[in-house]
Amino acid sequence: MNGELTGSDLTRALLKRSDKPIWCAVDDESDEQAMMDHDGNDFTAYIVSFKDGYFYCSCGTPWAYAVPVKISAITQYEVNV
Repeated sequence: MNGELTGSDLTRALLKRSDKPIWCAVDDESDEQAMMDHDGNDFTAYIVSFKDGYFYCSCGTPWAYAVPVKISAITQYEVNV
């Protein structure tokens, strides 16, 4: 590994630097699971803190893993409509 922060490690570093809230894909199993499509499950949350081994979203729910993501609108041309 090249020492680059990714996944939940990056989220912890951003929180330590006081970047909040952080839009994240969340899960309780792993970073990889957080990035998978979850039918019928909350997939993203605004993460505002990390304490006692858990990430906490803006509504107070604890998550074991939180991967920072970018959310952007798609354009008509990207979907060929």
